[in-house]
Amino acid sequence: QVQLVESGGGLVQPGGALRLSCAASGSIFRINAMAWYRQAPGKQRELVAHIGSGGSTIYADSVKGRFTISRDNAKNTVYLQMNSLKPEDTAVYYCNAVVVVTTTMSAGYYWGQGTQVTVSS
Repeated sequence: QVQLVESGGGLVQPGGALRLSCAASGSIFRINAMAWYRQAPGKQRELVAHIGSGGSTIYADSVKGRFTISRDNAKNTVYLQMNSLKPEDTAVYYCNAVVVVTTTMSAGYYWGQGTQVTVSS
């Protein structure tokens, strides 16, 4: 019913920057919270940043001051601006959204397919 498509991943040198995008489409009545998670090889998936419907944000301690989450409600899109990237930021980054769908008017959690971010010299 809802599709999330990420883009913007890639290979970047330490200290560099990337901007991830995640566009939601489908039977959307309203998008509540949106978030970015990441999963590095051999590690559990972890929350990177979260943005509420009103724009309030939460960040993992490891990315505070370097990453910025934002959203464009008109485009059903969430962004993650990543600056001062470090090798330990290397992971697959996943978009997540809590969406109220038009078919049932109930909320569900939806995930994107993930986009690889590699920070290496």
